[in-house]
Amino acid sequence: MTPPGGQHVTSDPFRAAASAAGDNLSLAARIVAAPELSDPVTARSRVDGWLADNPSAASEVGTLLTRFPLVRTLIESFAESAPFLWELASNDPSRLLRLMVADPDTHFDDLLAATMRAVAATADEAEAMRLLRRMKAEAALLIAVADIGGVWPIMRAARAITALADTAVEAALSFAFSEAAQAGRINPADAAAPARDSGYIVLAMGKMGAFELNYSSDIDLIVFFEQTAPIFPDPDLATKTTVRITQRMVKLLQERTGDGYVFRTDLRLRPDPSSTPIAVSTAAAMSYYESVGRSWERAAMIKARPCAGDIAAGERFLTELSPFVWRKYLDFAALADVHALKRQINAYRGHGEIAVEGHNIKLGRGGIREIEFFAQTQQLIAGGRNPSLRDRDTLTTLVKLCEDRWIDEAARDAMSAAYLFLRTVEHRLQMMNDEQTQTLPAERAEMERFARFLGFDGRDAFAKVLLGHLTKVQHYYARLFEKMPGPERPEMRFPAEANDHKTLDRLMELGFRAPLEASHIVRHWLDGGHRALKGEVAQNHLRELVPVLLEQIGRTDNPNATLVQFDHFLANLHGAGRLLSLLRQNPELIELTTLVLGIAPRLADILARHPQVMDAFVDPSFFGALPDADELGRRLDAVLAQASYDEDLLDRIRMFGLEYMFLIGARILSGTVTARQAGEAFARLADAVIRAVHRAVADNFAGTYGHVRGEEAAVLAMGKLGGYEMTASSDLDLILVYDFDAAQPESDGGRSLYGGQYFARLTQRLINALTAQTSYGALYQVDMRLRPSGQSGPLATQVGSFAQYQENEAWTWEHMALTRARVVSAPPEFAARVQDVIQGILRRRRDATLIAGDVVEMRSAIATEKGDSERWDLKYVAGGLIDIEFIAQYLQLVHAHDKPGILDTSTARVLDKAWALKLLAVEDAEVLRPAVQLYHDLTQILRLCLPGGFDPKTAGPGLLRLLARAAGVPDFATLDVTVADMQAKVRESFVRILGQAP
Repeated sequence: MTPPGGQHVTSDPFRAAASAAGDNLSLAARIVAAPELSDPVTARSRVDGWLADNPSAASEVGTLLTRFPLVRTLIESFAESAPFLWELASNDPSRLLRLMVADPDTHFDDLLAATMRAVAATADEAEAMRLLRRMKAEAALLIAVADIGGVWPIMRAARAITALADTAVEAALSFAFSEAAQAGRINPADAAAPARDSGYIVLAMGKMGAFELNYSSDIDLIVFFEQTAPIFPDPDLATKTTVRITQRMVKLLQERTGDGYVFRTDLRLRPDPSSTPIAVSTAAAMSYYESVGRSWERAAMIKARPCAGDIAAGERFLTELSPFVWRKYLDFAALADVHALKRQINAYRGHGEIAVEGHNIKLGRGGIREIEFFAQTQQLIAGGRNPSLRDRDTLTTLVKLCEDRWIDEAARDAMSAAYLFLRTVEHRLQMMNDEQTQTLPAERAEMERFARFLGFDGRDAFAKVLLGHLTKVQHYYARLFEKMPGPERPEMRFPAEANDHKTLDRLMELGFRAPLEASHIVRHWLDGGHRALKGEVAQNHLRELVPVLLEQIGRTDNPNATLVQFDHFLANLHGAGRLLSLLRQNPELIELTTLVLGIAPRLADILARHPQVMDAFVDPSFFGALPDADELGRRLDAVLAQASYDEDLLDRIRMFGLEYMFLIGARILSGTVTARQAGEAFARLADAVIRAVHRAVADNFAGTYGHVRGEEAAVLAMGKLGGYEMTASSDLDLILVYDFDAAQPESDGGRSLYGGQYFARLTQRLINALTAQTSYGALYQVDMRLRPSGQSGPLATQVGSFAQYQENEAWTWEHMALTRARVVSAPPEFAARVQDVIQGILRRRRDATLIAGDVVEMRSAIATEKGDSERWDLKYVAGGLIDIEFIAQYLQLVHAHDKPGILDTSTARVLDKAWALKLLAVEDAEVLRPAVQLYHDLTQILRLCLPGGFDPKTAGPGLLRLLARAAGVPDFATLDVTVADMQAKVRESFVRILGQAP
C-alpha cells in the first residue's frame, strides 16, 4: 500500500494491481451499483472537463473509467450531486487511482496502521495533524465509494468509520501523552505506549460506542481518570493534567487546517457538564451516577465502550458501573422514564400523513431514534435479569430481543430493514456536503436529485419505500408501549356528594399542590357543569379520559394552573363529544394539548378563548407538510369569500390567523417542524394576512377617497418577517412605497386627497386594520421605524424618493436592514420595479474596511444600550443572534457586487450561500450555520412559552426539558454548556470576519 501523500501509482495501475492481488479483488472491479444521474450530459461534461484540466492523470483515470463503466457513473454522480465527494475525488487523482486498484479491506486496515505508526514517530504537532487529516480524507473517499458502489453493506461502512475514529482518537491521545511526558507532567510506565496503565479512560459513546458511526458524525466521548494512578507525580494536579491532555487531544482531532479536520468532538455527555471539567475522576463520576444518575444516562451507558487510553481501566469502570445501568429486577419503572426521554428528544408520533420533503429521518416519526429507543427501552427493562440483552449495537439487540421473546420475528425484521434503509439514506445525505444532517431536502426538485443519488428512479419511488419503513416503525413502536406491562394505575373516584380522600392523596402524588381545587373541578365536569359536557356521549368519554388526562396534566410545571386552563377550554366548547372521542383515540394528543396548556401561555390563551382551533388536530394532515404560500392564500380566500361586510372580513382574517398561529405553535412544541420551517410558516401566514388586509383596506379606502391616477403601492417586509424568521411574538416591520402620475396628483373620490397624503392615510388605515383589538384580539403589532428617515419621515415613501434616499443619504445600518427587504403585497410590475431598486442598492461596490468598521461600531452601540452579558438573552448576548445577523449582512454588502448570488433575506440561507460561494471560511461556516439554527430553535420555543426574558433558575422543568429536546441534547445542563461554548465561538468568528471586536 502507498500511504497518503506517497508515490504516484504506476502508469498501468490495473496490471500492477492484478499482479499483486488479483484484478477481481480491486475496489473498481467489485463495484456493483451506482446512482441514477439527473442530468447525465452535464455530469459527463464536468468529469471530462476535469480530465482535460489534469493531463498528467487523464490517461490513467481515463483507463479506469473506460474499463469500469459503473466507476464512471459513480464519479459523475459525485460531480452532479455530492460536492464533498467530488472534491475528494478530483483534488487528488493519484489518491482516487490508489484506492481503485487496491483491495478495499486490506487498504483500509493498512492506512490506519500506517498513520498510527507515523503519528507515533513524530513530535511535530503540525505533522501529526497533517497525517491524521490525510488519513481521514483517504478513508472518507474509500468508505463512500465502497458504500455507494455496493462493495460494503451499510453497517460495514459504519464499522469502518468507527474504526477510523478509534484510530484517530488513539493516535491523538498517544501524541498528547508523549507531549505531557516530555514536559514532565506525567510519568508513564512505558514510553512507547504512554497511555497504557495510565488510569486515563476515553469512553466512546452513542453510535461510536456501538461501532455504528454515520458518515459525517461527531464523536461523543467521555474522559475519566483514576486520580491515584501512579502516572501522576502529584495526585492533586491530576485534574489539571488530564484536562490539558484532553484539550490537546481534541485540538488534534477537530481543529480545522488546510487539510481539513478529523472528527468534531463532543464531551458533553459527561456527568453534569455545566459544572464539571472535561476530564472527570472515576470516584466523582461513580458518586454522581449512584446518587443522581438519570435514565437517559443509563440508556447512554448501554453503548459505552473504552476506545483509547487505559482500556483495562475503562473496562473496570464499566463493570463497576454495571449495577447503575442494569437493574437486577424487571425494571418497569424505567419504562416511563425512557418513554419520557423519547418524547423529550424525539418528535411526537402524531397521526395522519408524514411529509417526505423536510422529514428528519433520525428524529422524525418512524425514524432511526425511534428504532433505537424501541431496542434500548426493552434492554433497560430486562437487561439486568438477562445479560444476553446487553449488546451495544442495535441490530444485534433486535435479534436478541426476538430470541428472548420480547418481540416477534415480524417486528425484528421490519425494524431491522427500516434501520438499514434509514442508515443508508443518512449516509447519502451526509456524503453530499460532509454535514451532520439527517433532514431530507425541503424542495421537491432537490428531493428528486437526492432520490437519484440514492439510486432510485425519482422522488416518488423513494418516497414509497421511505413511507413504508416509517409507517412500520411507528406501528411497532406504538405497539411496544401499548403491550408493555407496568404498575397498575390507582383508581380515582370523584363522587358528586363529597371528595374522595384516596383520590386527593393520588392527586398530591401526581403533583397537584391544591388537590381539593383539582377534585372540585373534575367533579364539576362529571356533574355536567359545563354546557358541552351534559350529554351522555360526552360524559362516557370524559369518565374514560379523566385518569389519563390528570396524569398528563400532572407532568406539567404547574398542574393546578394547567387544569384551570383546561377547564376554561371545556367551558367554551359548544360540543365536546367529537373532541373527547378524538382524545380517547389518540392519547398522544392529550399529551400535546396539556403541553400547550401547561407551558405555552400564548397558545393556551388562544385555545381557551377559541377552542375551535383544536380542529387543526383533527385534520389528518396536521403532522404533514405545512401549507405553502399558494395553498395558504387559497384557504384564506375561501374563508373570506363567506364574509358579508367589512368588519366581518377583518374578524375572519383574525380568526384564520389565530388558527394558523396555533397550528404552527403546536407543531413547534411537538417537535415536528424545525425552527426554519416554523419561521417561514409564520412569515407565510403574515404575508397572506397582509395581502388580504391590504386589499380590503385599499378597496374600502377607495370607496371614500377614490383613486390617484397611475397609483401603485407596495408593502415591503423587513426584519424577521422579511427574512422568513418570524416567531409567535414578532412584530411586523413594514415599509409602504408608492408611485402615481405626478401630472394629476389628486384622488378622484368624493373626498379628495393629494398625492403623498393619500398614501400616508392609506398606510395608517393598513396599520390600524392589522393592529386593532377586536373580539378575536389583535394579530400583530406593526413597526414602521425602518422607513426612510425613521420616525421623523412620512409613513409612506414615493419610490423615487426611496431610491434617492437609499442611494445618497442612508447609513450603513439602513443598508444592512435592506438586505432583509422583500415585497409582500404589490402589483407584479411594481413589485419588480421596487425589487430592482433594492437589488441595485445592495449590489453597489463598497469599501469592505469601511463597512466592517460601521458594523462593529453599530454592534458596540447595541451592546451599550441592551447589554451583552446575559447568556440566555440569545439575541443580544456577545456571540448571539445579532452577531450572526450582522456577519450575514456584512458579507452581502461587501460581496454582492461581484457575487450577487449571495443575496437573500434569510440569515441562514445567506450563510449557506456564502459557504457555497467560498466567501465564508469553512471554520466559520461550521460555527455560524449550526449556531443560527440552534438560536432559532430555542427562540421559537421561548417566544411561545414566555412573555418576557428567560431565567433558567426560575423556569419550570417542563420548559427546560422542551429546550433541551429542541437542541437535540439530553438535558438542560448539557444545553447550557452548548450555548456558552457556541457563543464564544460565534464571537470569535465575528472578530475574525470583521477584523475587530465590538
